[in-house]
Amino acid sequence: MFASIVCNNVFLVVFYYLNTQILIPKLLMQEKWFLYITAVISSLVLFLIIPKYIAGIVAPPEIRTFQRPSLPNTTGRNWQGRKRPLVEPFNMAIFFMVFTVGTCVAVIQRWLKTEEHRKETESEKLNTELSFLKSQINPHFFFNTLNNIYSLAIVKSEKTAPAVMKLSSIMRYILTETNNDFVPLQNEVDFTKNYIELQQVRLTEKTTVNFDVIGNVENKNIAPLLFIPFVENAFKYGISTKSISEINIHIESLDNKIIFTSSNSIVKSENNMMENTGIGINNVKRRLELMYSDKHVLTNTIKDNIYLVHFEISI
Repeated sequence: MFASIVCNNVFLVVFYYLNTQILIPKLLMQEKWFLYITAVISSLVLFLIIPKYIAGIVAPPEIRTFQRPSLPNTTGRNWQGRKRPLVEPFNMAIFFMVFTVGTCVAVIQRWLKTEEHRKETESEKLNTELSFLKSQINPHFFFNTLNNIYSLAIVKSEKTAPAVMKLSSIMRYILTETNNDFVPLQNEVDFTKNYIELQQVRLTEKTTVNFDVIGNVENKNIAPLLFIPFVENAFKYGISTKSISEINIHIESLDNKIIFTSSNSIVKSENNMMENTGIGINNVKRRLELMYSDKHVLTNTIKDNIYLVHFEISI
């Protein structure tokens, strides 16, 4: 009896690993259904024969004659050497239990591994896309800024040197900070302020620029270069040397939310260009979708000849 139990258990352990390590990966996952079913049925047949045969060799059963001493045998039945059935329901139930558990474990492990690989691939794709978007933002920004400084240099303005210093500070920020997914909100506010001051050196008295920050901007992080495309857009399309224009930039920091608003007058001669604000704003929209998903709201409207941008980020 003990030898039979040991042989059964050894065979079941061997079958478990055979099923999970070889049969399922090589046959079931490859959709070789017939071969897999054949292998399982063959294993069942061997399980019903081999352990019993080995147990019989290791520990042969004693042949005994059972006879009731006090009662006559009136039924005519012979109690000598009653044989066990060839197929034992208990052993079959144990086999199918091991088969079911092993198959479920292997399939679940395979699914988890596939899901993990899918998430890693998706994450890598998002990181690649974000890196590409950042690489587009930087040249776009520098191109417009250098154009502004070039216009100052043409007229030999005394503001050229300070403008170059401001640009140097801006470049240092971009090179050192924007490689990170998130930067301190204070740094992003300072960067925006430097950009506004750099733009103001070329403005006339006809343009008014208001920039204000409300709330505590310390100890908070934000994705880099989210504000600047909207600020850049306001300066690019909202100023005029002939008519009065106004630009308003507002940043508000709440406990769990950052609010940015930008408004600028629409210069009539540039009105058609306002409909196509360039790659900078399109990139910000995409970055917000990737990095903040359902945690942001972005709207842009035109009302009473004013172009207004408003977005909120939950942090």
